[in-house]
Amino acid sequence: MLRHGLCWIHAERLIHTLLPLNEDHREDIAKVRGELWKLYADLKKYKRRPNKKARSVLTQRFNALFTHKTRYQTLNQLLRRLHNNKAELLLVLERPEIPLHTNDSERDIRDYVKKRKVSGGTRSDIGRQCRDTFISLKKTCRKLGLSFWDYLNDRIAQANRIPFLPAIIQTRAAPA
Repeated sequence: MLRHGLCWIHAERLIHTLLPLNEDHREDIAKVRGELWKLYADLKKYKRRPNKKARSVLTQRFNALFTHKTRYQTLNQLLRRLHNNKAELLLVLERPEIPLHTNDSERDIRDYVKKRKVSGGTRSDIGRQCRDTFISLKKTCRKLGLSFWDYLNDRIAQANRIPFLPAIIQTRAAPA
């Protein structure tokens, strides 16, 4: 079963974009954001060395932060809403291999979005498939540290000096 956690960067962005009405609100937002980033940093440490004690402490800190009452009602409502997503935000405690943010995934689709905006899309399904295939190949080559141009030339010339991408991925993913 595929599972993913919610993005901590997006959760913090919701708090960051609040518009404080006075100095008390500004202070409360700054305090909550500071605590959130400390918790995030400790969750990153947990991912590297998971253990039961840290898991319990992090869960308690999450509950304390997201049930805390501030002087800013809008912030309190947002904290409650984020607390309702506790299972997805703390999924990393159960599954440390799950990323804490989705920025990498968003970066992966950015080329698709830019290309679509610039070109206005494609005229046919085959054009869309072609565009998507080339962008996917380019991204995969970049992630593997291969020159996309060299890879294309190798395939066109049928030289096969560069291994097929799935073979490279399997080799790198194999346990050392």
